[in-house]
Amino acid sequence: MPQCTQSEPPLAGYEGGRRAACWLAEEPGNPESPGGGWQAEAESPAQRSSDDADRLSSRRLVPAAAFAEARHHGGRTAGVPQPAAGLPDAGHGTRVFAKEATIRSLSAAAPAAGEPGGSPLLFEVRGLRKAYPFGGGLLRRPKGRILAVDGVSLTVRAGETFGLVGESGSGKSTLGRMLLRLEKPTEGQVLFEGRDLAKLSPAALREARRSMQVIFQDPYGSLNPRWTVGELVGEGLAVHGLASGTERSERVAELLAAVGLRPEWSGRYPHEFSGGQRQRIGIARAMALRPKFILADEAVSALDVSVQAQILNLLQELQQKEGLTYLFIGHGLQVVRHMSDRIGVMYLGRLVEVAPSGELFRRPAHPYTAALLASIPQGDPRRRGGLVPLTGEIPSPANPPSGCRFHPRCPAAKPLCREAEPPWHEIGPDHAAACHFPL
Repeated sequence: MPQCTQSEPPLAGYEGGRRAACWLAEEPGNPESPGGGWQAEAESPAQRSSDDADRLSSRRLVPAAAFAEARHHGGRTAGVPQPAAGLPDAGHGTRVFAKEATIRSLSAAAPAAGEPGGSPLLFEVRGLRKAYPFGGGLLRRPKGRILAVDGVSLTVRAGETFGLVGESGSGKSTLGRMLLRLEKPTEGQVLFEGRDLAKLSPAALREARRSMQVIFQDPYGSLNPRWTVGELVGEGLAVHGLASGTERSERVAELLAAVGLRPEWSGRYPHEFSGGQRQRIGIARAMALRPKFILADEAVSALDVSVQAQILNLLQELQQKEGLTYLFIGHGLQVVRHMSDRIGVMYLGRLVEVAPSGELFRRPAHPYTAALLASIPQGDPRRRGGLVPLTGEIPSPANPPSGCRFHPRCPAAKPLCREAEPPWHEIGPDHAAACHFPL
């Protein structure tokens, strides 16, 4: 409207105690008005199963007129573009979410993810352990050691997203860094495409690292402030001798455009960008060598919710286009659920449960997993289950508890839990938990 470009709208009150600073808000029924012009799209009972009842919160905002018309079309909104399977509403062009739609999208349940069709293994981890000595000196022996990762074994299939969750200090980032050989394991094996990374020559390891990249948690701390964006994104191309001169500049421009940044910004410095834009630069840098695997270590934790949705959509688009495999580490359980095909739960350096994403949230088998799920805030008190939220602090990895490491905080602990380490129990297809008494 003309007045939108001519004057600043006042903050006005509306029915229901709502307030908005928008000229369009004065027009009742306007699709762009914050008051009543938009309603949540409904889903018919035939489109949901009992297992997916908790997905009712995954609703998009659509025009009120289209919502009314949808009542005559079996609950679906006619004429409104539908999102891609498993993704939030894409909209048109660049994916920009309204804040309420973003929150609903990220809090929604992802579709149940089973086995990815017999995909070959990309990573195979066997008995991985990482110990850090402490308390020693130049001529003194260490007083002890901290087991950051203790006996972890898992597989990551080509083309899937494997999520990793757990409290701070559980060893998630250390495990991810060992997969890339950024940290050398104390014990165990990491096999990438069937090759033991520890046995590769320096030249062969350098070649293998072209296929393995990382997106760091802090988008500003991971970028050299003295380098331009073009130098940061093109560094890998220069190090591996893949492109130079005009060819490298063209490749950098292509990468920036792929992550939603303008190619002409390649001469700017990191401090000239917002947090979300800096994370896009980090993604472009990770994509420069056309890798097969990307470690996303808390890649969206430092970003606003609306920016998180844009970055998650970008990661999914790149995965579909390039056939990428992700190890997605995060604290936000619903974000990890939205992104992942399978999820592993870590506690005090050990993996305690692995399951398909939907199955883990519907049927947690380990008490620690159940406690993590109980800690997710619920807007509707009636949707809260009987699970007990987690209490207390995670024990010190320098002096871990005997037996099951979770027993000091477990509400269902028994004497056996204090005496013996729990074996792995198969709960269902692709679902296992390390617990003496699985739920």
